[in-house]
Amino acid sequence: MTSTTLTDQPGERENGGGAVPVPWTDRIRAAGLRVTKPRLAVLDAVDRHQHATADEVLADVRTALPEITVQSIYVVLHSLTDAGLLRQLDLANSPARYETRVDDNHHHAVCTVCGRIEDVACAVGHAPCLTPSETHGMSIHVADVVYQGVCSDCSAQRAGATAAPV
Repeated sequence: MTSTTLTDQPGERENGGGAVPVPWTDRIRAAGLRVTKPRLAVLDAVDRHQHATADEVLADVRTALPEITVQSIYVVLHSLTDAGLLRQLDLANSPARYETRVDDNHHHAVCTVCGRIEDVACAVGHAPCLTPSETHGMSIHVADVVYQGVCSDCSAQRAGATAAPV
């Protein structure tokens, strides 16, 4: 796949009766950045593999840009995150992960067995969805919530393992 296919990747903007896709190139420019093949390739990789680590992004991007370096991936991930085009997730016992879903207030559920990560809609809907008892003089913009539990697949495997004869 080439990075030219990336211009069709969605962000969203209102268009009268509904949201329409906004090309990555427009979103990159609107964020004040130059459009480059590495930026397009990273956005495409993260869009296809939500909650990806930098190593997973690197492996994906190298299919289109085999010469890209690890350092370049980190520079692009950080610049896109700083520009608001990516969201970095810092989860316990996990390397940083990235997602393109940045324009809403959502949280994450993480399986403590297999590490599966799923998006969870915020019950309140607006950021921050939680109000701290003490702000310490800060203007709070975001409240990140991470639900930890065991996914249905891991629960079924555990149930099967305990039911098996010894």
